[in-house]
Amino acid sequence: MKLFFGRAFVHPIFDLLLIGGGLSLIVLAYLSQYPASPPSVFVEQNMWLMIWMSNSAHFAGSTVRLYTKPGTFEELPFVTMGLPAVTLAVLGLGLLSPQVIGQNLQGLYLTWSPYHYAAQAFGVTLMYCYRGDGLSTGQRTSIRCAAILPFFYVFLTGDGNGVGWVLPSAILSDPNVGSFRQGLAQLVLVAALALPAIVYLLSFRPGMRRLPMISVSTLVANSLWLTVIASRPGLFGVVTVFHGLQYLVILTIFHARERRRLDPEGPSGLVHAGRFYALCLALGYLLFRAWPYAGLWVGLTYAESAIVSVAVINIHHFFVDGFIWRLRGDRNYATVSEAASTG
Repeated sequence: MKLFFGRAFVHPIFDLLLIGGGLSLIVLAYLSQYPASPPSVFVEQNMWLMIWMSNSAHFAGSTVRLYTKPGTFEELPFVTMGLPAVTLAVLGLGLLSPQVIGQNLQGLYLTWSPYHYAAQAFGVTLMYCYRGDGLSTGQRTSIRCAAILPFFYVFLTGDGNGVGWVLPSAILSDPNVGSFRQGLAQLVLVAALALPAIVYLLSFRPGMRRLPMISVSTLVANSLWLTVIASRPGLFGVVTVFHGLQYLVILTIFHARERRRLDPEGPSGLVHAGRFYALCLALGYLLFRAWPYAGLWVGLTYAESAIVSVAVINIHHFFVDGFIWRLRGDRNYATVSEAASTG
């Protein structure tokens, strides 16, 4: 089973469904076929709650992890103490000039976000490979391509993001440019959908490391999230929930196991996980529900302030994420390489 699924952190089925994105594909396939069903109506009516418990909490989770991970103040002085000040300054500028600075912050966030999805898929895929026999350089490159290619599709088709944000409207309105852009996007789409399967099949070649199914599922889910499903606004909100859930599960596992290693006689891993998630929920509420009220002080509506605030929170999350998930020379690697039954 380990050879097929990969060495799970909790259980192969649990990891496949929640970390590998398997549950998202089942739910999204159902919702897309039966948009008026009771589960679909329930999801629509309670989307705000689902986003708070998953997506908002996952943005807060990177900050909670940063300040609860031992040694980060010494190892990352700017990220822990300087970056918050820079973030507040940028937020202030965005609130004072929502039509110029705020709008460009929104464009940057919407452009960077699909890359963040792709990078997360790449990291999760490698993580399960590293819990096995490792990878060749060629396999690592092919996995990176499979993870990143869906981002390029979103970049090419973007309106207020990607190409739609980077290039002037005068260029984008040119029919020849539009035709070229559309054709290139279709080629990237086909490649993005096909590459996870190709990478998996190539892993059966002699001398290659066979990819665990959880890694393959992660690549497939990422590809579908950013291409086919991204084109359906009614479903993309659900995608953000599953993206946040994937991140939160991994983050919580790392936090709980690290705490158990530091204090084996202390609280159980479930207690540490519960405390960590509670902090993520609380901070997520403050960031996404309370913080936007700051914009009212400079004459903005709550909605205008929320748009700028969400963009800045996301950009801060993207920066922090790059530091807290380092493996080389970091104690994170102990969690990746340890036995699945530990903790």
